[in-house]
Amino acid sequence: MRNLLLSLCLLCSGMAAAQQVDTVLNKVSTQPFTVSFAVPDGNYRVTVTVGNKKKAAQTVLRAESRRHFFDVIATKKGKFETVSFVVHKHSPVIDAKTKVKLKPREVGYKNWDDSLNLSFCGPAPAVQRIQIVPETEATTVFLCGNSTVVDQENEPWASWGQMITRWFDDRVVVANFAESGLTANTFLGQLRLDKILTMLKPGDYVICEFGHNDEKEKRAGDGAWYSYSRNLKIFADRVREKGGHIIFVTPTARRLFKSDHKTLGYTHGDYPEAMRTVARREQVPIIELNGMTRTFYEALGEEGSKKALVHYPANTFAGQDKPLADNTHFNPYGAWEVAKMIVMGLKQLQCPLVNHLRADWHDFDPAHPDDPQQFVWYLSGNSNILKPDGN
Repeated sequence: MRNLLLSLCLLCSGMAAAQQVDTVLNKVSTQPFTVSFAVPDGNYRVTVTVGNKKKAAQTVLRAESRRHFFDVIATKKGKFETVSFVVHKHSPVIDAKTKVKLKPREVGYKNWDDSLNLSFCGPAPAVQRIQIVPETEATTVFLCGNSTVVDQENEPWASWGQMITRWFDDRVVVANFAESGLTANTFLGQLRLDKILTMLKPGDYVICEFGHNDEKEKRAGDGAWYSYSRNLKIFADRVREKGGHIIFVTPTARRLFKSDHKTLGYTHGDYPEAMRTVARREQVPIIELNGMTRTFYEALGEEGSKKALVHYPANTFAGQDKPLADNTHFNPYGAWEVAKMIVMGLKQLQCPLVNHLRADWHDFDPAHPDDPQQFVWYLSGNSNILKPDGN
C-alpha cells in the first residue's frame, strides 16, 4: 500500500511548535494516510471525528510508529463518530547539550521526530476533524526494552508495546522508548532512561523487559548475575528516586520446540531467574511473560505458533523474494496476544493501571489463545522486510 503523507505542521510564534490544534480535515481515502502536527514533547489528548457526509467509512486509528488505538470504526454515509485518546510524543532532545543516542535505523522514525503523527487506515478511512490539546493528568507508562517491546515502524513486524495502547482508556498514556537490539546496558548508555526521567512525574510507571540481547554480551563483567542484575537495580533506583513505579517483565520465549515437537526449550539461561532475584531483593513487581509466552506457543503447537511470528511465504510483501522465518519477532497477531498477557500480568499484580481498561476488555488465558484465523489487521501502508536488530 502507498502511504500518503499529509503534513500539517502548524506553527505559532514564528518557529515555535503549536500547543493546540483544531483543524477540519474532511479527508476520505482508499489508502492509509498520515497527518503530522509539530508540537513540543509531552502527552496530548487527541479528539478525532471520523466519517463523511457523502460516503460510508471504516476507519482504523493509530499514532506515531504504528501505535494502535482503535479498531475499525464504521460510520454510515452522513454519520460521524468522535473518539478521544491520549498520545505521547517525544524527540531525542534531553537538554540544550544532550540527546538520546539513536541507532541509525531510528533516524526518521515517527516515534522520534518533531511531530505528533496520526495514522488512519482500514477499508475506507475518513477523517472529518482533529483536535489536539496538551494532557497533564493522565498516568504515563514508559516502556523500556528491545525488539519485542518497541513500536515497530514497518509491517510485518510488531511488538506488544504498540498494541497495549488499544486496551487502556484516556486516563493512561503509553510512551515507548524501546528499540530493537538493546540490552539493559545499552538502553542506559544511549541515555533513554535519562530522557524518560525528564518527562516522568510522580505516580507514573516504568515497565522494563530485557534479556534477549543481554545474554549475548560477553565482555568482562557481563552476565546475568553481575552486569544485567546491576543494571536492573539502576532502573529501579532511578525511577523510584523520581517518584515513579517500576515493573519488571521476564523476556518473551523464543519459538524453539524440543525434539518431542510439543514442548518449548529454554534459551534465556539464567536471565529470567536473575531478574526474579533482583525483583525479590528490591521488592519490584514482576510480570512472568516468559512463562506466559511459552504456554502460548505450546497451545498453538509447533506449526500453529508460526502464525504469531514473522513467518511468511515469498512475495507476501514488496521486495520479498524469499520466505521470512523468524522465531523471535512477532507479527501483529502475536504482538496483540502478548499485549494481552502484559495486561493479565498487571491484573495479577493488582496494579492500579487496570482500573483504566476499556469496557470491551476480556480476560485472556495464553493456554487458550485467540484464533489467528479470526484476527484482522489492516496494513499501515509501510513495509520493510529487513529484520529488526537482535534475536
